[in-house]
Amino acid sequence: MASPVHQPLENAEFDFILGHAPGPVLAYFTGTWPKAAAVCKEADALVREAAAAHAGRLTAVKADMTRCPGPTARYGVTSAPWFVLVTAGEVVATRQGPLDRAELAEFLEAAF
Repeated sequence: MASPVHQPLENAEFDFILGHAPGPVLAYFTGTWPKAAAVCKEADALVREAAAAHAGRLTAVKADMTRCPGPTARYGVTSAPWFVLVTAGEVVATRQGPLDRAELAEFLEAAF
């Protein structure tokens, strides 16, 4: 089964996914440095779970801050993990730091 989370390799691919998503987008920014990688790994499962639970209603995009510097700068991302919820091209919510299942569900309520 394919992952319910898109993982763009560059800025243009990230922008393409956002521009063609049929509904709200959860953009999830990660980092590869040791502290960030450990925290982001824990959040990965929750993001996949939320994307699967909202399949057809929500597009999830996981972006490495280093590989997607354009979106990272555009959304003011300065640390990982960082969550940005975009609806109709507009940012409706942001959250810095790790989330548990309940916090992620509450964060996503702004999209629906």
